[in-house]
Amino acid sequence: MTFKKTVAASVAALAMAATGALADGHAEKTTLRIQTHYAPETVSGKLAAQYVEDIQTMSGGAIEVEMFYSASVVKSVETFDAAATGILDCDMTGGGYQTGKNSAFQFVGDIMGGYSTPYQQLSWLYYGGGKEAAAPLYNKYGMELIGWWVYGQESFASGKPIEKVADFKDWKFRSPPGMETKIFEKLGAKPIVMDFTEIFTALETGIIDGADASGLANNVGLGLYDIVKYANFPGFHSMPSDHLACNKAKWDAMPEAHQRIMNVAMEALALRTALTFEKKNAEAAAQLREQGVTLSAWSDEELQKFRDAAQATWPEFADTPEAKALVESHMAYLTQLGLVSGN
Repeated sequence: MTFKKTVAASVAALAMAATGALADGHAEKTTLRIQTHYAPETVSGKLAAQYVEDIQTMSGGAIEVEMFYSASVVKSVETFDAAATGILDCDMTGGGYQTGKNSAFQFVGDIMGGYSTPYQQLSWLYYGGGKEAAAPLYNKYGMELIGWWVYGQESFASGKPIEKVADFKDWKFRSPPGMETKIFEKLGAKPIVMDFTEIFTALETGIIDGADASGLANNVGLGLYDIVKYANFPGFHSMPSDHLACNKAKWDAMPEAHQRIMNVAMEALALRTALTFEKKNAEAAAQLREQGVTLSAWSDEELQKFRDAAQATWPEFADTPEAKALVESHMAYLTQLGLVSGN
């Protein structure tokens, strides 16, 4: 064989090997079973679907996702454990559901009375040391925090006006688990912890007078204002960080390229979520006013009463080393942003 033919044969062999390696790389699939508590018809449900489409498309189909909506496999509060134990692979609900496991999850789920905008809260996670501070907490329970998507301040759905702190007196409402129950009990309300999927029926049957469910646009998607005719807007009391957290063993076994795709797509989801709800909540507010729903905007004085009650509860709830570390991290960053006095 001539030198020229030898080189040609070698090049062909290398090309075939490269093609085979590429094929093998694509054959190395990542299959994920992910559950969210959001219904597919809500704004957040549609955003979750966009995230799934993004990672599948960007991976050229190498990442395959079976997505479950409306907590259809297990209850919302059980999603985290289902992912940690391998029933699912990833949890797309929120850390606030896990406060019974460790109070530290409150401070990655919903600090309450802290940040004013999604952008401030996201900046703590990505640029204020938040993700690094939260990682040991998730890893302790066999999970990996991929990122957050924050839709902004939540609005209540209520059968009576909620215009000031005094209106919380004896108000029976659905509350997520965790620190929120302590804060609202101090303010005279009667929080009842129940699963996200039970809210509509509980309102319809009068078990509760109102609900802390989600942002205004999501509440519309859930049909809550078909039952009750009062809300507050803009919201102020709660700005949950919905998370994507995956089984750590599953995550560590994934190709680095797949991890990178999911991380970058999560940052895109975070921005898309914040921007989408700026528009969707404003549209929902206009729609609800036309339908006769009363929206109340709180005064600065009443807002400060709530913030004072919430911030006084943070140290009470920070009863584990992980929780204390996260509160310290938040306080340092909130002080840097000028949202908490450094004195």
